[in-house]
Amino acid sequence: MSELRKGSGQHEGTGPLKGQARNLVLATLAFAVTFWAWNLIGPLSGSYSRQLRLSPTQTSLLVAIPVLVGSLGRIPVGMLADRLGGRRMFAIICFVSIVPVLFVGWSDSYGWLLFWGFLLGIPGTSFAVGIPFVNAWYEPERRGYATGVFGAGMGGTALSAFFTPRLVEQFGRPGTHLLMAAVLVLMGVIMLGGSRDSPRWTPATGSALPRMREAVKIKATWQCAFLYAVAFGGFVAFSTYLPTLLQNVYHFAQTEAGLRTAGFSIAAVLSRPLGGTVADRIGPVRVMMISLGGTALMALVLAFKPPVEVPAGLSFVLMAFFLGLGTGGVFALVAKVVEASRVGTVTGLVGAAGGLGGYFPPLVMGIVYTATGAYTVGYLLLAVTAVAALVYTVRAFRSATA
Repeated sequence: MSELRKGSGQHEGTGPLKGQARNLVLATLAFAVTFWAWNLIGPLSGSYSRQLRLSPTQTSLLVAIPVLVGSLGRIPVGMLADRLGGRRMFAIICFVSIVPVLFVGWSDSYGWLLFWGFLLGIPGTSFAVGIPFVNAWYEPERRGYATGVFGAGMGGTALSAFFTPRLVEQFGRPGTHLLMAAVLVLMGVIMLGGSRDSPRWTPATGSALPRMREAVKIKATWQCAFLYAVAFGGFVAFSTYLPTLLQNVYHFAQTEAGLRTAGFSIAAVLSRPLGGTVADRIGPVRVMMISLGGTALMALVLAFKPPVEVPAGLSFVLMAFFLGLGTGGVFALVAKVVEASRVGTVTGLVGAAGGLGGYFPPLVMGIVYTATGAYTVGYLLLAVTAVAALVYTVRAFRSATA
């Protein structure tokens, strides 16, 4: 924990700033809208699979491909947020995302869907903008709460899971994507006109590469990246692939699978701010221990393919709850162990790890299902990973829980 704050490019202050609540709300809304755009493919995976006659592995790749850019893109976006500020970067991401959103809606071949789906990862980079943006608005003792509330914007995946299939039934796929593009335009204009960067924030100066090298050298960057890869990666993997899994295992219709996936996402959305708030009280390390232990337990339960609705549904909801706690806990930890002037760059690296953590599980699940006709091995791998992360957390942060 030698990387504790050594100074700051921000003026920490001691009291609340005027306008912090408004800017937190706007950032959370922008995060929710961009995450909805990021997850436009997953809820429609069943229809893509049927129309294009895709194998389970091909469907998994299509669902996972936006996660790749949404993950790796957080690194440069986090550095740009340190330099340009969250207000401008949120608007830029909203406007740039319009192009892949429209072309995904217009694509009718697997190749073009993969290409534009790859670029659909751009709206998923907004997370690396929001964390430093809201951190700068809140005093240190409330940053767990602030990042937790902002993180609830990942509920955009729940909005997508619930509404996207229904909108497609009403307006068709091109019409639905045109509507999403219009929402992105509106959100970008609102961020430009209604939000402000914190008066405590000062833009980073100098080349980005030295800041990246400095962030990479911080031990806490890698520790938090690993934990976020498990917690947020697990959430992203389930929220994007769960519609496919539910249709394969429990034979739900696409809209029914979307409804249940929305419930999964909502549980994680509600528990994320809880994780950040509780971390302010008992410490982020203890929150991570609860999260990882609960995730491992639920993965073992689901490996036995419990009956639909109450046993299976409750297990998925509890899984989401524990993963949401962890996502809130990790960035409460970042706020404590990384100096404020480097939070944007570190957030980009940690956020990229979280996104990459969500990229591979759908691919693994697709391969496992193709090979075995079941998802048991995939659940067992998740349980083992969560237990390993729990043991690492206890050992790496032993002094923080003493």
